[in-house]
Amino acid sequence: MKWNYEEGRIYSINEEKELMAEVTFIDTGDKEVNINHTYVNPVLRGQGVAGKMLKVTAEYLREKGLKATASCSYAHSWLLKNKESYSDIISDDINKEA
Repeated sequence: MKWNYEEGRIYSINEEKELMAEVTFIDTGDKEVNINHTYVNPVLRGQGVAGKMLKVTAEYLREKGLKATASCSYAHSWLLKNKESYSDIISDDINKEA
């Protein structure tokens, strides 16, 4: 998938410009963001796209020197499940979300 980056949003569209996957996050201050939404088009569900998208998001946050919490339940679970690989981008406040 080709990922597009905007402030607070990483997404992928198909050739017809249809949204295929999206994650959004809001700046919460102190170099932290809240991942508040994830979406995978129904035609791609069950193929691991959401996990790949969050890995892309985690790498992006790492490059930018940001930490994340997640009010999106999927993103919250993903961050906790992958905390060893991405401990540097997970906020100390992670357990206050979701």
